[in-house]
Amino acid sequence: MRILIALTYYRPHYSGLTIYAERLARALAHGGHQTTVLTSRYSPDLPAEERMGGVKIVRQKVWFRISKGVIMPGMPWRAWNLIRQADLVNVHLPQLDAAYIALLARILGRPVVMTYQCDLRLPAGLINRLANITSTFANHITARLANAIVTTSRDYAEHSNFLRPYLDKVVPIPPSVELQETTPEQVNAFRQKYGVQPGDRVIGMVARLATEKGVEYLVNALPRVLERFPQARVLYVGPYQNVLGEEAYAARLAPPIDRLGDRWKFLGIIDDQELAAFYHACHVTVLPSLNSTEAFGIVQIESMSCGTPVVASDLPGVRQPVLQTGMGRIVPPANSQALAEALIEILEQMEDFRSGAPTVQQSFSSEVLAGKYEALFTRLLTDKNGLPLRFDQSAKNVGSTLPDERE
Repeated sequence: MRILIALTYYRPHYSGLTIYAERLARALAHGGHQTTVLTSRYSPDLPAEERMGGVKIVRQKVWFRISKGVIMPGMPWRAWNLIRQADLVNVHLPQLDAAYIALLARILGRPVVMTYQCDLRLPAGLINRLANITSTFANHITARLANAIVTTSRDYAEHSNFLRPYLDKVVPIPPSVELQETTPEQVNAFRQKYGVQPGDRVIGMVARLATEKGVEYLVNALPRVLERFPQARVLYVGPYQNVLGEEAYAARLAPPIDRLGDRWKFLGIIDDQELAAFYHACHVTVLPSLNSTEAFGIVQIESMSCGTPVVASDLPGVRQPVLQTGMGRIVPPANSQALAEALIEILEQMEDFRSGAPTVQQSFSSEVLAGKYEALFTRLLTDKNGLPLRFDQSAKNVGSTLPDERE
């Protein structure tokens, strides 16, 4: 099968969306499919074309930016040529270019699978407001043209103002976990490298330093946690300096974080081996996201697969990993007190929250993810009754073996 995957940002850009797409593309390629990724050349240092993990990556030149969006006048022509060579097109949203890519695909008779990663909510401002309106309009065009819409959970789709009109096209497929195996020696080396002392209670967070991630609520919760556990500390993994569009947010958070002293440490982006050691070194991880720009949270299942419980916001989709596994607590978003209380509860009773790790490891592999997409792609390519297909609205996460999301 020849598959074209289109999205605005791809690796080495770091976000949940790019990680999801990279794992899917690589797993499809390893399964014997000819997989091409069409994306932006958001940095001129990146090659226009390269092959990584069996995937051909084609990057289109960026002429200029509007907020977090990129303008690529040459993209329609590039997309047309690549769609002609493909059997099926998978577009990942949010992506402004997805609308015309989907239209070109339908003109050429190629099925379109739209993967709706999350809502787009840009910061306040006239330009960002116009960008939001334009993006939403383009997303609706894409959704109408799509033969199927993949989202991470039925929970998220049913609570999404955008997705509700298209529920008959929705196929829930959860994301995957890919973590390297790690040894106790490697975990100890990680602790020593980053100054984790015996007796420390490590609270981990993995995210870009971005407004929608709710980092300030963890900052505000930490003093309460320190009253009960004076040796508690936060290790924060992910981009935290010069994050596109988040400079003002970072400046606002800098003073309260500085006041926490050595109880808060930014690690930046770490390699895959260290990330696995990080999860094992943590006693609990946190996902305090604020809104529907977070649809699931891959970092939750990564943490759980290592036996480390999670405190997550009670948001559609985001709450599902904790509800399905029991490996943590969900709390109201934007509530530092509730976050602090949940962290204290888990730190006091850590062994009560660790039992679901084997189930997570079995249910969220990249092979499982690719297999579900492959089944969907095959159905679209072989259906004889015309497109688009309609999907059972009562279905839950397709193929999942976890409770409450079983098909």
